[in-house]
Amino acid sequence: MSKLIKNFSHLFLPISVMTLLIIINLIKGADYFRITMVNGAFYGNIPNIFFGASELVILSIGMTLVTAASRGQDISIGESATITSAIFVLFVLQANEVTVLTIVAAFLLSCVAGLALGAFNGTLVSVFKVQPMVASLILFTGGRSIAFMIDGKLSPILANDISNKIGTVIPGVPIQTPIILTVVFIVFVAVLFRTTNLRLYVETVGINPNAARLNGINPKKIIFLTFLIMGVCTAVAGFIAVNKAGRHDSVNLLKLIMMDAILAVAIGGNSLSGGKFSITGSIIGAYTIEMLNRTLLRLEIDPAMIKVFKAIFIIILMVVASPVVRLFLRKSLDRVRAWRSTASQSVGNSKTPNTNITDMKEE
Repeated sequence: MSKLIKNFSHLFLPISVMTLLIIINLIKGADYFRITMVNGAFYGNIPNIFFGASELVILSIGMTLVTAASRGQDISIGESATITSAIFVLFVLQANEVTVLTIVAAFLLSCVAGLALGAFNGTLVSVFKVQPMVASLILFTGGRSIAFMIDGKLSPILANDISNKIGTVIPGVPIQTPIILTVVFIVFVAVLFRTTNLRLYVETVGINPNAARLNGINPKKIIFLTFLIMGVCTAVAGFIAVNKAGRHDSVNLLKLIMMDAILAVAIGGNSLSGGKFSITGSIIGAYTIEMLNRTLLRLEIDPAMIKVFKAIFIIILMVVASPVVRLFLRKSLDRVRAWRSTASQSVGNSKTPNTNITDMKEE
């Protein structure tokens, strides 16, 4: 029971924010939860949120592990996804015939590229002790130029039925394909945590690397492993994003998504200084950010002003979630409990003499 309460406390912030956004949307219009079926697929506000946040959810999972182990963030995830997706598109376009096997082979090749990019960042951080944000700044700066060169200085189009189905829907399946792929990835991560000690190792390294080393855990290997996982996450996110768009845009594909990924980790109740983490919280945080973006659009806010409103919302959110505010609320709650305890004892003491007098009369 105590473990359940502790887990809920980590999810209190993302669930509270999501609930607030739902209330705002319901005030705007009671039809917010309405879902319609178009061409055999479900569409509506809720399906669109799940669809739009697919890449962010996957990247937030990787960012959570990197943050927990290395006590820093990878700011090159958008650029890494652009490179891996460029390799995917190049392989597909060079194939004589695009089949399911071609798509799978291209995807696996992009995952290998993602592993290589993750290994690059991971080596700088784990071996050379470079701060994660500085280490990933290299790919952040030059990643899109690399993808642009892979594209041949063009924006190639994926003009085939298979990619179209991956980016939208498979005939006969009512749920959009990116949503299905995201769920499959989440299940894979859940199984990974259930069958391995990855969570324990990552949290131990993030809390105290020296203590982890004394207990037989190699911090370098664990940090390096989290960056490898991050590389795979970028490959999967890039795969989904490029198939959604139907073309590869090296300049704008998943641009600045690392900001939303870091924010999703923070909203999920995770400390950006490493240590214990909640993948569930980060996933909810990612969907919350997508809901926030769509809510601002639904409120008919000028697109040029959305970032301002979003920044204000983030500032309020971070202040509320800050350790200072949490400590103040905890102390206030302790005072209220102490006052209630004292008041109940006073009431009990005041009743005791009356009871004694009654007993004496009866005697």
